[in-house]
Amino acid sequence: MKPVSATLLLVLDLLGTFVFAMEGASTGVQHELDLLGIMALAFVTALGGGIVRDLLIGSVPPNSINDWRYAATALFAAAVVFAGHNAVGHIPYWLLITLDAAGLGFFAIAGAGKALDFGIHPLLAILLGGVTGVGGGTIRDILLAQIPGVLRTDIYAAAALLGAAVLVLGLRIKLRPAFASTLGIVACFTLRMVAVHEHWNLPRVLGH
Repeated sequence: MKPVSATLLLVLDLLGTFVFAMEGASTGVQHELDLLGIMALAFVTALGGGIVRDLLIGSVPPNSINDWRYAATALFAAAVVFAGHNAVGHIPYWLLITLDAAGLGFFAIAGAGKALDFGIHPLLAILLGGVTGVGGGTIRDILLAQIPGVLRTDIYAAAALLGAAVLVLGLRIKLRPAFASTLGIVACFTLRMVAVHEHWNLPRVLGH
C-alpha cells in the first residue's frame, strides 16, 4: 500500500482536533464548567483518541504531546467557544451534528492512515481509525460521569470504522492516498448523517 503523506495526516489531524475541541468545549459550557474545565474537556475530546492510538502503535511521545500545534489548536478552539459562549448556545443542532460527523471522518482517516504508515495490519489499522475517532469523546463522557455516547448513539463508531475501511480498501487497489482519504471521509460523514436523520441504531438487547 502507498503510505499516506505526513502532510495530509497532519492536516486531517488538525482539522479533526479543532472540530472536536469545539465540541468538547461546548459540552463544558453546557455543564457549567469553569474556564479550566472547559479547556481540559476540549483537550481530551480532541486529542484523547489520538493519544491512545499513538501509544498502541508505539509512536511515543504521542503527536499531540510532541507537537505544540495540536495543543494550541485545541486550546484555541476552546477559547473561541468560551469567548462566544452565548452564540454557542444558539448553534442549531443540525450544525453541531454536521461538524461532529466531519471531525469523526477526519480523525478516523488520520488514525487508520498513521497506523498503516507504522506497518500495522490493515484490519487493525481500521480498528485504530475507529479508536482515534471515538476515543476522545469516550474519555470526555467518562469525565462527566455519563455513559459514553459511542455505546448508544446512532451509528457512530460504525461510521468511523466504515471510513477507515474505505481508506484501507482504496489504498489496497492503489488509489492515490489523497483520493482514498477523501472517499473515506465522505463515507464516514455520509453514514453518520444518514443514521442521525433516519434514527438508525445497531441491534441491541432489549430489557425483559
